[in-house]
Amino acid sequence: MSEARIWHGGDLDEARRLFPQAPEPWIDLSTGINPIAYPVPPLPASLFTRLPSPADHRDLEAAAAEAYGAADAAMVVAAPGTQVLISLLPHLRPRSRVAVLGPTYAEHAHSWRKAEHDVIEVPSLDRLDGASVVVVVNPNNPDGRLLKREDLLDLAEDLRPQGGWLVVDEAFADFDDGESLAPVLPSNAVVLRSFGKTYGLAGLRIGFALAPEPIATKLRSALGPWAVSGPAIETGRTALGDRKWLEAARTARAADARRLDALLSSAADESLRGTILYRLLESPRAPELFQALGEHGIWVRRFQYSSQLLRFGLPSTEVEWQRLETVLARFCYKELSTSLSLSKKEKPRPA
Repeated sequence: MSEARIWHGGDLDEARRLFPQAPEPWIDLSTGINPIAYPVPPLPASLFTRLPSPADHRDLEAAAAEAYGAADAAMVVAAPGTQVLISLLPHLRPRSRVAVLGPTYAEHAHSWRKAEHDVIEVPSLDRLDGASVVVVVNPNNPDGRLLKREDLLDLAEDLRPQGGWLVVDEAFADFDDGESLAPVLPSNAVVLRSFGKTYGLAGLRIGFALAPEPIATKLRSALGPWAVSGPAIETGRTALGDRKWLEAARTARAADARRLDALLSSAADESLRGTILYRLLESPRAPELFQALGEHGIWVRRFQYSSQLLRFGLPSTEVEWQRLETVLARFCYKELSTSLSLSKKEKPRPA
């Protein structure tokens, strides 16, 4: 039996299959990637023609250690994206009972199950049911739930006597890292950090694991040499050191998130949630809204576990903002007109 396909954002082939008559170009709001990318620096041709050296890798890991506040660059492992690290981690320990705090990014539970661990998905940290590995996404994807650092440190300590691990995926922490474990990493914890989402350069495929020496060594061995390309190393090293750009991007994207909330509020039945890079809408009308957006060439993220949720990334240009605003306004007007029409029909006639 084939494995069920896990839905991810960014699949415009699927968008075109579902909505073949939609206008081009598509507006892809289905990912949580910064729509305003870091300006890629000029790259010498030699980066494309020679293999990166171990020193190049160490330079990238040192830049990541400084950016994330890690105590030692030796605990930072650079990889071609965090997805590779998510897939590798389950193979670094014996079969275990694994609790994934969910609903969340589905690849975590999938990867541990694929490696034949006993996986449970739990709604809260008081339902761990004897797990020796706990996986948390913080802030959570897609609802933005943020756990306190102190609570995570306590959890790591609780897991220590049984040789347990705490895995914390901080893919969306760059713009709100006040609760990050990176600066105070316990000796039995692994923190995952994504580069591409924050810097809008997902195609470079750069991710990092921050881990104690035994786990870091195993990860490096599993990744093998030249895990990250020369152009990615140089771009990542430069971007991670550009704190001025990061602060400006944080301010600008926070303003964009507030603007998106204002547009979505009329279509949402519950309070909007999420992070600076995406907003989560919940409504029984979500399937109809997904349809309306798709017919107008706007692709947003659906979820297999709930038809009432839609995740919206940030538009990248004023033209995209205006297209989204127009479709949302038409949808809400149509919904209001339908509601008023139904209420008139249901109004009792006078005796």
